[in-house]
Parts: sequence; C-alpha cells; structure tokens
Amino acid sequence: MDVKSNLKTAYSQQEGNSTHLASFQTENWKTFSGMGIPALKHEEWKYIPVKNIFKDEMNIAIESSNLEDTIIKKSILPGTEEANTIVFFNGRFQADHSIIHEKDALVVKSLETAAGDEDALFVEEHLGHSQAYHPDGVNALNGAFASGGAFIKLKKGKSLLQPLIIYHFSDSSNGFRFSQPRILASIEANAQITIVETYINIGGGESFTNEVIEICTGRDSITRYIKLQNEGKHSNHTGTTHVRQLERSNTHAVTITLDGAIVRNNLNMVMEDEHAESHMYGLYLLNGNTIADNHTIVDNRMPHCESNELYKGIMDDQSTGVFNGKIFVRKDSQKTNAYQSNKNILIGDQASANTKPQLEIFADDVKCSHGCTIGKLDEDALFYLRARGISEKNAKALLLQAFASDILGQIEHEAIKNYIEQLISERLSFQA
Repeated sequence: MDVKSNLKTAYSQQEGNSTHLASFQTENWKTFSGMGIPALKHEEWKYIPVKNIFKDEMNIAIESSNLEDTIIKKSILPGTEEANTIVFFNGRFQADHSIIHEKDALVVKSLETAAGDEDALFVEEHLGHSQAYHPDGVNALNGAFASGGAFIKLKKGKSLLQPLIIYHFSDSSNGFRFSQPRILASIEANAQITIVETYINIGGGESFTNEVIEICTGRDSITRYIKLQNEGKHSNHTGTTHVRQLERSNTHAVTITLDGAIVRNNLNMVMEDEHAESHMYGLYLLNGNTIADNHTIVDNRMPHCESNELYKGIMDDQSTGVFNGKIFVRKDSQKTNAYQSNKNILIGDQASANTKPQLEIFADDVKCSHGCTIGKLDEDALFYLRARGISEKNAKALLLQAFASDILGQIEHEAIKNYIEQLISERLSFQA
C-alpha cells in the first residue's frame, strides 16, 4: 500500500471515534488532501526534504497501547522523579500512564473530552490557530488525527512546584513508526509553569513524529518551555510550538536538538496584547547527515511588546543547520523592542549552515535588530589553550562548550539543565 492510501486508511479507522472534534478533523483532512506534502519548491521547506520522510512502509495504524511501565521509568529525566508527567505513545495521549501530582492546580485530559465539556469554548477558539502561520499539508495532517490529543489547563493564580514533563514514546520495534501528537494548553492569568517535552524511540528503528502544540498564556502568566530532541539518528521530526500571548505574559522557550535524521522545528510567538514578553533560545548540535531546520516567528500585533531571540548551531561531518527567523511589527505595534541573532560554527569540512533572519516593520517607533554569523573555531583562542598544555581535542571541546553555554544558561530547572549539559559535554568531546 502506498503512503497516501496508508494515511487515508488510518484516517478512516478513527472516524466515529471522535464526536466533538469530527468537524475539525474533517476540515484538516480535506486541506491535507488538497495541499499534499510540501516539496522543496515550497519556499518555507526548501532546505528540508520532508517528502523523503513519507514512505510507503510507514506504520500509521491507530492501536491500543502496550507501553510498559518499566520503559517509562527508565526514561524519566534525572532529578525529575516527582514531576507531573504526561505520556504519549505512538502519538496518542495515555491517561493511564500519566501522573499529575498537583491536581489542585493542573488539569490534564483528552482533547476530545475538553472539546465537549466546560472547556469547549476555549478549544473552539484556540485549536488550529497555528494554521494561520503554517498553512501547509504537514500541519493539516496533524489536525486530521487530533482526536488522540491532550488538553492541559493550569488554573488561574496557580504556580506548579514541579515541572510538567511530556514524554513522547514511539515504538519502532516492528518497523517505521509514524506518530502525530496534538496538545492544546491554557495557562490562565497569574499562573506559572515549566513545560518540558522529550522524545524516546523504542526499538531504535526509523520513526517520524509530526507534532503540534498550541499554548495560550494568560495575563501576567509566566511560561517556561523546554524542548529536548535526542531520539537517535533514525528519528525524524516536524514540530510546531505555537504560543498566543496575552497582556503582560512572559514566555521563555529553549529548543535543544542533539540528534535526528531530518528535524524541523517551528516556534511561533504571537503577541496579542500589550506588554507581552518572549525569549527564544535554540541550540542544535549536528553530526552525520542530520538536517535540522529551525523556523521562528515573532508577530508583534500590539504596542509595548519585547522579544529576544538567540539560536546557535554546531555542525560536524556532512550535517546541515538551517535558521529562518521572522519578526513582524504590525502598524499599531509602536514601542516594540525585538532582537534576533543566529550564530553557527562549522566543524566538519562538508558541514553547512543556511541562515535567514528577517524583519518586516510597519511601525515607526520601534527598536529592532537582527544578525547572523557562520564560521569556524577561533584559531587564536585554540592556540592560546594549546600553548598552556591542553590537547587539541580538549581545547576544541572547551571552546565549543563555551559557545553553547549562552543557551544552556537559559534553562532554570537545575536537574534538567545538568542532564542536558552532560549530554552536550559527551557529544562535544566526541566530536572534538
């Protein structure tokens, strides 16, 4: 069976399972059927051959979970044993495996349930908002399978004592696994939360995760978001993180990409009210033939908003890093401060980087800047370390760790930061 027939069969299998999301899924399936999978001639996908990921042998079947608790326990991030946890298996929310300790503050349920209860109006207003910024077949395909998604609500005025960690398990033991997680989150006024997403490939075979997470941050709320990608060299990923920010909300996002075959990360910050603030940081450490494509959008729709963005890449072997950042300042968005920077180091002689920071400004009383660099390790700094008896290998590792430290310093949770630092230290030492 070819990939299109395979997708259609999987879509048909879920018909009748969804009552409250049926029209949303139908609309998205029609959009996907009309648009298809983006090709390289599509401007927003010209550096990443996403069509190559879609193969006839992909396992898309919707099936019951056989995820073992022992596998979950082995995957717990060090130092987060008391954290609130949400589990996805092959792209579908697993309520039985998810553990919420702070139930007085945090509500987690299936997206299908939320679309039919007291949160239905919120779901209707916010579900699918990312499509306005990514009107393509990949986003629409995820929407067509939204019935397996999760809904998260942090109640007004509540602050989580522990982070909320979302574990995405993909089982590739019996062949190429295709998963499509969907998450909609409401962070209500004056609330504070740390959300961590991480991905685990069971079996080590080829996998493809196509995810969409949409977050609405309420007035005076603080949201810290960390995305860690370290599945393995046979794992592919397309993900959209879409944040709608209300008055005086603060969002702080860190995206870490350490492994994968073809990886595409979309991160959108939509400033829908005054005095919203966003901080966006990314680090991609690539080797082999990995392609990592980071697309960011900051849409300033109201005055007095501020954004700060810094992405860094280290490319070895034949890997390719891509950064495409857009800042929009709308006509009425006076007093906007927006900064964007992308810096890349090429280690391998065949490694490459493509970077395109962009500003579109329609207001006249703003402060905006952007910039990018692509280069190799500083030879003077390398010579300085070598002259003090440090081996070339260790000297390179030290310089690369220093280059990455700006991003790692943005992770406030100490245990998660230490874990990621250890992963990066091992990777850099190996590459050097």
